[in-house]
Amino acid sequence: MSRIGRKQISLPEKVEIKVEDGSKVLVEGPKGSLNWTLPSGLAIEQEEGTIVVTRSSEERTVRAMHGTARSLIANMIEGVVNGFTRQLEIIGVGFRAAVKGGDLDLSLGFSHPVLHPIPAGLTVTVEGNTNIKIEGIDKQLVGQFAADVRSYYPPEPYKGKGVRYKGEKVRRKQGKSVKR
Repeated sequence: MSRIGRKQISLPEKVEIKVEDGSKVLVEGPKGSLNWTLPSGLAIEQEEGTIVVTRSSEERTVRAMHGTARSLIANMIEGVVNGFTRQLEIIGVGFRAAVKGGDLDLSLGFSHPVLHPIPAGLTVTVEGNTNIKIEGIDKQLVGQFAADVRSYYPPEPYKGKGVRYKGEKVRRKQGKSVKR
């Protein structure tokens, strides 16, 4: 049995979880609501203040999704209570970012500015032209948006320029050396 899938999920007071049609999970909390469709072969059992994800069979696909489903539901509960945050840093001379309407405007040394649309449900703020803060209740959406922005100019190993996660360590390489 899956060690992650067996764990109980404690349900905070402010959070309400509903299962519709046996597979549609709706989680509502103070920051908003999220929904997700449970894979076939899995079910949710609610007890006093806890939730347990159970599986109906020992098929390979059902076993594979057991722990994943439990983690996704736990992340949904965490998101509607506290939300998720990702921070990015832009390092490089002349590199900067700004929020313009519903787009994130990035100047990353290309001949043109990069406009990346901000999805609904996310709040993006830019501090000091080089620090980007992404906030939202959906962990997957926050992480994917941060990864998309980082992919425009990942940190390069020689000068360290580019977009990186806050606190990310970039292994630097030594440049060319002159032989005499």
